[in-house]
Amino acid sequence: MKRTHNCNQLNISNVNQEVTLKGWIKKIRKMGQITFIDLRDFYGITQIVVGENKQELINNLKPEYVISITGKVIERKSKNADIPTGEIEIEVKNIELINKSELTPFVIENDVEVSEETRMSYRYLDLRRQKIQNNMLLRAKVNSIIRKEFEADNFVEVETPYFGKSTPEGARDFLVPSRLNKNTFYALPQSPQLYKQLLMVSGFDKYYQIVRCFRDEDLRNDRQPEFTQLDMEMSFASATEVQDQIEKVIKKIFLEVKGIDFKEKLIKMPFREAIDLYGSDKPDIRFDLKINTLNEIFDKTQIKLFESFKENKLSIRGICVEELLSKKQLEILTETAKQKSFNNLAFAKFENGTWSGSIASSLSDGEKQALIKQFNIKDKATILLNVGKYEKISDMLGAVRNKVAEILNLADPNDYKLLWIIDFPLYEWSDEESRYVAAHNPFTMPNIKSIDDFETNKEDAIADSYDLVLNGFELGSGGVRITDSGIQQRMFEAVGLDDETIEKNFGWFINAYKYGAPNHAGFAFGIDRVIMLLTHSESIRDVIAFPKNSKGIDMMNDAPSYVEDNQLSELSIKTIK
Repeated sequence: MKRTHNCNQLNISNVNQEVTLKGWIKKIRKMGQITFIDLRDFYGITQIVVGENKQELINNLKPEYVISITGKVIERKSKNADIPTGEIEIEVKNIELINKSELTPFVIENDVEVSEETRMSYRYLDLRRQKIQNNMLLRAKVNSIIRKEFEADNFVEVETPYFGKSTPEGARDFLVPSRLNKNTFYALPQSPQLYKQLLMVSGFDKYYQIVRCFRDEDLRNDRQPEFTQLDMEMSFASATEVQDQIEKVIKKIFLEVKGIDFKEKLIKMPFREAIDLYGSDKPDIRFDLKINTLNEIFDKTQIKLFESFKENKLSIRGICVEELLSKKQLEILTETAKQKSFNNLAFAKFENGTWSGSIASSLSDGEKQALIKQFNIKDKATILLNVGKYEKISDMLGAVRNKVAEILNLADPNDYKLLWIIDFPLYEWSDEESRYVAAHNPFTMPNIKSIDDFETNKEDAIADSYDLVLNGFELGSGGVRITDSGIQQRMFEAVGLDDETIEKNFGWFINAYKYGAPNHAGFAFGIDRVIMLLTHSESIRDVIAFPKNSKGIDMMNDAPSYVEDNQLSELSIKTIK
């Protein structure tokens, strides 16, 4: 029979109607001569009651069997206010078995004790859990909001190629061999960067796309080898105009999904300020704990750890926690410092005029008073500090700061703090390549302050780029593009690309800019990460239907896998044992 309703649809107004429902058996409960079945489908749960004279209909039925039931809607005596159908139940007339199920490797419940490996191996069962299905529904809603907002502002959705050209900049490419063109490879796109810029050259005014991207990089909880991002570009637009557009969309998402109305403009924090105060270019500003430079306080110190900081051009930096941290907590924070290549983490505790801690006995009276004033200490505090090169000590204290917040629950998980980080360095140093490389990509316009000497003063060069940050996570990044061929040539040379390499990898792209290009700017943010944060998921894998594990393996179908030699032979490829 045809399904008349879903399992989340019926209520008291449907009493006495005959209905047909279809779904999975969630639970079977026998109470005397009566049996109750919780029938589950994608939409919800409805209770089915099987009377004494119908018990033969449920012989051999088990959890996760798929059935069709027909019966009459009746009012429940014992109502369940936790579900929309809790006022009614179905008095069964007939049950049809659609399909049996083997015993599942784990119970289909929101809270279930099972390894992630097992969940990923049986992802189709894991996806039956309401928690994971809700994540997918929220993801679909966010995608719908994005499309509506961009289309309302006259953006055009354009699909760009998945098979493109490998370029030397950026992360490692996933390569796809071409059978028809021997010994050549396509590269799966790390982003549609070049294609979307060419769309602007082509005369498109506003472009957007919800697109799958690919990067062959080491994985962690918030990364996957394939991921989805919102990509956009605007002709004749400034950085501010792009930021305004993204703000509008992200605020709409929060309003419709979380009921949070961000009325104020997002703050814009320069990169160097973020590093100085928070030790990170993606600061979590839900809690204070700002990093302070303490060089002046320890200018004439007798503390052995700090005494040679001036000669070695090092910085003494620290944070102040308005708590007396325990020995165990300090051990955890020291381990965090060690993960950032620091041997230890100095500390000093203050309580009602008394000092203690690893450096307390070496502090002079002047240093003590200066620290109290610097951190505005009242009754009690723990100061965490160390010495090192400015960038490294800032990075370490940024990690310690986040760990303190985790230990002391300083960040409200239901609080959302969005901000822009601007004025990024144009370059970053690559230890692996022993050279400066483009921090974002070699097509990002230098800031007007750096336009005259960006190729010679690489350490101080600033990019006209920007990141959107939420609660310590980078949601996405963007920038103003280079459209002047002279500036583009200077940029290529600055990152060590010779004319032959430029022509080989980017000639097709650069040629387009010889035919009249508008100034343009754009942005892209990771949808997977946004959904992870909106749902408070521990891993990005919980918001992707069929994710890979931390080694890039699909536990369900064992991809990547070996292929037959004849397939490789067609591609002129041989494996190395």
